[in-house]
Amino acid sequence: MVDKKNTLSRRSFLGAATATGGVFAFSVVPSTVFAAPHRKAPSDQLRFGNIGVGGRGRGFLRPGATVAICDVDDKRLAAAAKRVGGNPKLYKDYRDLLDQKDLDGVFITTPDHWHALMTVHACEAGKDVYVEKPACKTIEEGRAMVTAANRYARVVQVGSQGRSQEGAYYGHRYIKNNQIGRVREVLCWHYENPKGNWTPDSDPPPELDYEKWIGPNRWIPYNKTHTHGSFRWMFDFGGGQIRDRGAHVMSVALWVMDSDNTGPVTIDAKCDPQFDGQYDVPEHMNIEYQFKNPDWKLVWAMPGVAHEKGFKWTRKSYGANYVGDKGNLIISYGDTAETDTEPKAKQYTPSANGVEVFHSPGHRENFENCMRSREKPLMHIEAAHRVATLCILGNLSYALRRKFEWDPVNECVKNDDEANRLLSRPGRGEWQL
Repeated sequence: MVDKKNTLSRRSFLGAATATGGVFAFSVVPSTVFAAPHRKAPSDQLRFGNIGVGGRGRGFLRPGATVAICDVDDKRLAAAAKRVGGNPKLYKDYRDLLDQKDLDGVFITTPDHWHALMTVHACEAGKDVYVEKPACKTIEEGRAMVTAANRYARVVQVGSQGRSQEGAYYGHRYIKNNQIGRVREVLCWHYENPKGNWTPDSDPPPELDYEKWIGPNRWIPYNKTHTHGSFRWMFDFGGGQIRDRGAHVMSVALWVMDSDNTGPVTIDAKCDPQFDGQYDVPEHMNIEYQFKNPDWKLVWAMPGVAHEKGFKWTRKSYGANYVGDKGNLIISYGDTAETDTEPKAKQYTPSANGVEVFHSPGHRENFENCMRSREKPLMHIEAAHRVATLCILGNLSYALRRKFEWDPVNECVKNDDEANRLLSRPGRGEWQL
């Protein structure tokens, strides 16, 4: 078995040696890339390990493709094995799964505080990665993920799947063809964070390895309202709606605005600091981000001004209003609720010399296609890091109760040592970047 920490496998070393910028020039299985007669090439037989198989993670299990499963909850692990069928290898420690040599890639669908460390270790182990959003909890984590993907020549797709949905494609194409003119503002709206009801701490259930669930995070006592399905509403683990659906809505916004490799220059959060429930994220939030060259403003507002009329999803809505100097366009949702846009964008056809934008075959399909071609996926890790940066900085401005200036090149807050100290966070015990 390989060492558990910071291991560079032969496969990943070879991958790193042949990397050229953002497009990589080797096959998924370099040693046997050509198929024998009557047998598919290994590149057509992608084999995956799935890490974290509750909630969203269940949707990434696939009979025939999922050959290894890891979860710190015995019940969830058993249910996933039954769902997949066959004889998948089962693990409680993700590092043991990463030691399995016949895996081409992994799906990391754990709570947010595990995303960065697992992704870095998976890249070191020579695996391509699909990791759920948000990419990271801190700026340091996100940059480490980008560095690992580049160093080990790995394809890393982040699960902000709105970019791969039809509404985002039509909206993006409409805006790129100047149908609303130059976009000056992107006004995002979302319903409020929940308050939660007070629930006492307790012992964890016997099927859950709570120590491994906490992992690199600051340790707190077990509470059922802080773990499965509810971690989102604690700053230590989730960070609220802005780090949940904000990572979807703002992912589409950065794609449309060609801002995947940059960030804002100022961040200003205005939030209600009052709490009267179980969770520590604010119920209401309004954050303004100013971008330069070109100049435009991004707003994340809870609740903001909702644009529900005419859209097909009937739950409380969320999305963004793109405001240009010739008109506006709504692009709604951006996650498992299918991204939608206005009929004028869906019915628009560019002229012969118009602008076309990438039309994804699907988010998972795009990931697997890129595993074979070694191209960057649609929601590559640099773009996802930039989206996560928006979420992190918005929460940071709220926590510090002040506006600050951001340097998107050097990724630091200008003239604010306190803020810069909060751009990283130590791990815990053996769980360190």
